[in-house]
Amino acid sequence: MRTNYSSDPTARRLTLCLGIAALGLGALVGSVASAQTTWPTKSVTLLVGFPPGGQTDFAGRVLTNGMQGALGQPVLIDNKAGVNGNIASVELMKAPPDGHKLLVGNGSMTIMPHVYTKLGIVDPQKMTPIGVMLQSPLVLVVPATSPIKTYAQFAEEVKARAKAGKGIDYGTGGPGSLIHVTMELLRERLGSPAMNHVPYKGSSPAMVDLMAGRLDAMFDATSVVAPFVKSGQLRPLLVTGEKRSPMLPSVPTATESGVKDFTIISFIGLYGPPGLSPDIVKKASSAMNAALKDPTVVKSIVDRGDEPGGGSPEQLGEMTRAQYKMWGAVVKANNITAD
Repeated sequence: MRTNYSSDPTARRLTLCLGIAALGLGALVGSVASAQTTWPTKSVTLLVGFPPGGQTDFAGRVLTNGMQGALGQPVLIDNKAGVNGNIASVELMKAPPDGHKLLVGNGSMTIMPHVYTKLGIVDPQKMTPIGVMLQSPLVLVVPATSPIKTYAQFAEEVKARAKAGKGIDYGTGGPGSLIHVTMELLRERLGSPAMNHVPYKGSSPAMVDLMAGRLDAMFDATSVVAPFVKSGQLRPLLVTGEKRSPMLPSVPTATESGVKDFTIISFIGLYGPPGLSPDIVKKASSAMNAALKDPTVVKSIVDRGDEPGGGSPEQLGEMTRAQYKMWGAVVKANNITAD
């Protein structure tokens, strides 16, 4: 039996409801598409999980002018320091995927979930990668007064001291920090001799004690150690990049020094919340890359001892996944925890 929609009240109401729902869905789809094509419609906030003045904060600030010129909207920095950057990461994960709140995150995000298992640390692999902002290899340094002149001598000293039951003392910015897990990875490459980890609340006080001779060695970013190398307070032994650092051109790479599979890059990347549309990702990445081509920006980055980033969202995603996997294995093998 056929229903007469013109005379059946129930059918008429159902048809009307379906029509309204279709209009609502169409409006929603249209508004999402419009947001994707017109983004940004207001200022864009870059969350930074560290205080002003550090490398991560610098990366955000040095790119703001270039990015807002490309986007046509103000780009603002919002420092949300705490829990080694995780407070800002949590805020990003709660942000709507409209592209108006992004995160300037660093490579420590790939280590944190492995060493802080009880704090609800955000897995950076769940974020939307946009692009690498800047990167820097690490440098293995000893005090200028140390008798150790080369990496080969360092390796011999580490093994000899371990055999004598006196392992060398190395400083870090805290358990699970990048310079901590990097030294533990080097220890693996040396055959896992005993070494003494001396954690500090930040790498700066550790660096002070290193220069005073109260520590034997440590790693830190090129931008951190270069001034002390040039002032004659530290002696560099190797850099962890694929090639030599322009800031320290006489210092050999780990590969040149005979250390296999030891390319470690400290990176800072731009991330969006989960579900960020490909259109917004593409536009944000394009704005970031445009800023990184500005000669003034490039000079500011290079003068600090860092290297300009750039490239595609896929490259940041791959770097994030690779380091997450690598550091997870190092943390597990060495039973590193900060809980």
